[in-house]
Amino acid sequence: MTQIAPTLIEDIRSASRTFVREHGFLDKTLAGTTLAPSAVHAIIEIGLAGELTSKQLAERLNLEKSTISRLVQSLEKRGELAVVANPSDRRSSTLRLTSQGTETLKSAAHYGRDMVANALPRLNGIAPADVAEVLTAYADALKARRTGQAVQPRHKEPEIVEGYQTGMIGDLAALHARTHGFIVGDGPKFESVVSTALAEFVPRLSRAKNNSWSVVKNQRVIASISIDGEDLGEENGRKLAHLRWFILSEELRGQGLGRTLLNKAIDHCDQHGFDEIRLWTVKGLDAARKLYEQNGFVLTSEYVGDQWGRKISEQTFSRFRPTR
Repeated sequence: MTQIAPTLIEDIRSASRTFVREHGFLDKTLAGTTLAPSAVHAIIEIGLAGELTSKQLAERLNLEKSTISRLVQSLEKRGELAVVANPSDRRSSTLRLTSQGTETLKSAAHYGRDMVANALPRLNGIAPADVAEVLTAYADALKARRTGQAVQPRHKEPEIVEGYQTGMIGDLAALHARTHGFIVGDGPKFESVVSTALAEFVPRLSRAKNNSWSVVKNQRVIASISIDGEDLGEENGRKLAHLRWFILSEELRGQGLGRTLLNKAIDHCDQHGFDEIRLWTVKGLDAARKLYEQNGFVLTSEYVGDQWGRKISEQTFSRFRPTR
């Protein structure tokens, strides 16, 4: 077993005591109700599950059978829950919240959400998502210590969010510079061109033709794709959309996120009646080219340009909206 520094253990113990006190677990009542902490937790667990047996409730609350029996009797007497006989087995019954218990659950939930919502903005340099992840992991570890069961790894799928994200101009400019710098040439020119173009586009995201989809981690954009539905206008009466700034950080590759992002961009263009989607890229990004071609894009031109300070092969791909 990994050796943990004694000072770190004491820090966690101190934080845990503060956590218990600030949540009000030392008071006679909890979460703005007139109920004791164990009663509030019983109502929450029954409400979340819909119904539980006394045995299941005891397991969830880690309380003795006799304690659960007294707790159930008290809550039933107060009108917070009902003990419902099992029609197929008269020896067993389930616990369900009454309408009064449901209102108590709503009140406790509102109290708890309000406490968390007002605390998180006061974090100093720590992302709320990181707090949730660490608290969940620590809770799992505490339960594993008691039950002897192994902690099951949690695989959290990256979330794709729509529209403007705080910091996306700098994040995407840096991500493009680090990812494509070896092709277009390291230095400020490429990064400054990307950031300037993003700065012009981002204020236009509120317009219906334009949109952007990103993956955000630790308050940073680490993958993104955008559709600029305005800058190319029309050509021979055909509406053109510009696919821009399509990129994923190394840690996200191989998970199918690129395909998901591209599909969102294509769906947006189809829904808004664009006849063609165009994108400009540099030669050598083979994985991206394969993804484009799998989704109906074709190479329409290839030429040598020097806009980035060195001569490189640039390419144009187009996807034409299928006719019905």
